[in-house]
Amino acid sequence: MIDFDRLAAANRPLNAFVDFDRNAASGLGPLAGVTVGVKSNIAVRGLPWTGGMELFRRRIAERDAATVAALRDAGAAILGTLNMEEAALGAKTDNPFYGRTENPHRVGYTPGGSSGGSGAAVAAGLCDIALGTDTMGSIRIPASYCGVYGFKPAQTAVSQDGLELAEPSLDVIGPLARSLDLLEQAARLTSDFGGEAIHDVPATLRDLGGVECSSEVLTAFARARDLIGCTAEFALEDAPPRIRYAGFIATAKALTAAIGSADVSALSPLLRKLMAYGPRRSEVDLAEDAAVMARTRATMEEQVERHGAIILPTAPQTAFPHDDPAPANQADLTCLSNIANLPAISLPAGWSADGLPIGVQLIGRRGAEAGLFAMARKLDSSLAAYRRPSPFFQQ
Repeated sequence: MIDFDRLAAANRPLNAFVDFDRNAASGLGPLAGVTVGVKSNIAVRGLPWTGGMELFRRRIAERDAATVAALRDAGAAILGTLNMEEAALGAKTDNPFYGRTENPHRVGYTPGGSSGGSGAAVAAGLCDIALGTDTMGSIRIPASYCGVYGFKPAQTAVSQDGLELAEPSLDVIGPLARSLDLLEQAARLTSDFGGEAIHDVPATLRDLGGVECSSEVLTAFARARDLIGCTAEFALEDAPPRIRYAGFIATAKALTAAIGSADVSALSPLLRKLMAYGPRRSEVDLAEDAAVMARTRATMEEQVERHGAIILPTAPQTAFPHDDPAPANQADLTCLSNIANLPAISLPAGWSADGLPIGVQLIGRRGAEAGLFAMARKLDSSLAAYRRPSPFFQQ
C-alpha cells in the first residue's frame, strides 16, 4: 500500500506533485512495485490535465496518454501529476498558478524547467520514475540541476498521444530516474528503442560553440570528456544562441496557434509576452529561422553518423536561486538534439564547490538507443557522480 498521507507530507516543502491519485496501486509486470509521477501536460486518467495552465485547471483526462498506459500496463503505480512551467514554456518551474517547485538539493533554488516537478520528485525519492517533456532541454536541464538521469528520445520515436503540445516538431515525452537501469527500462517501454551498438568515441562541439559555461561545469565536462576519450571536435555554422532562438520562435508560434481564441486572461502576463514573439516575426526572419534549424540538423546528424555520439555539458550552469533571473543560455546546448531529432541522455557528472549537481549529456543516432545507453553506463561508472539529497523520501 502507498501511504499517500506520508507522501503528501514529504512533497509539501518541494511542491513537486500537484495532484495525487490516492487509488494508485502497483500491478503485475516488469515495473511491479515501481512508482511513477507524470508531468501535468501528459494525460493521466481521472486527474486534472492542466499543462501547468489556469486555462485547463478543470479539465480532467478521460484516459491515459499512450506513454502513461505503457508504464501502467507494465505494473507501475501512477501516483499523480507533477508541477511544470505554464504551457511548458519557461526555465524555473515557478508557476504563477500552481506554485514554485524547490530543488531537493537546496530549497530556494530552481529544479530547472519546464519539467521541474519531474526532476525534483525523482531526486527527492517521491517517485522512482517521472515522465517529463522536452522541447529544447526540459527533461535534461532538470535532470542536471537535480542530479538525476534523464532521457530525451528522438521526437519521432515516441507517441504524442495525450500530450498538451507546445511545438509538435520539437516536443517529446521522456523519463527521468535515479539510475540508468531504471531509466532504460522506462525508455524501452515508452519509446521505439533501436538495438544498434556504438563503437566509436564521441565528438564534441569546438569551444562549446562559444556558450559561456561556469568554471565548475567546464571542469566536470573536461573530466567526462577525458574519461570517455573524446578528442574529435566539430563546428556548427550558426551559434547555439541563434539556434535556440529559432526553436523558441517556432514554439511561441505553435503555442499561439494551439491556444487560438481561448481566453487569454487565463494566461499569465509572462506567457502572453513570450508567445507574442512568434506572431510578430517577419516571413523573411522565419525563413532564416528554418534555414538555421536545417543547417543544425544536417551537421548534428553528420556528426553522430561519423562519431557515433556527441558529448556536451547538459547546462552551462548549476541550479540558481528562484529569485534570480533565468540565464538566457540554459538551453543553448540541449536544444541541439531537439532541432536534430536525436536521442540524448543527461547523467550526473560532478558537483559544484557548494554542493550543487552538474550534468553531462550524450547525444546519439536514431536507432542506436541501446548503444547510447551502453556508452552512458560506461561513463557513469567512471564518473560515479550520483548523490542523493538529504532528506530523501524512503517509500
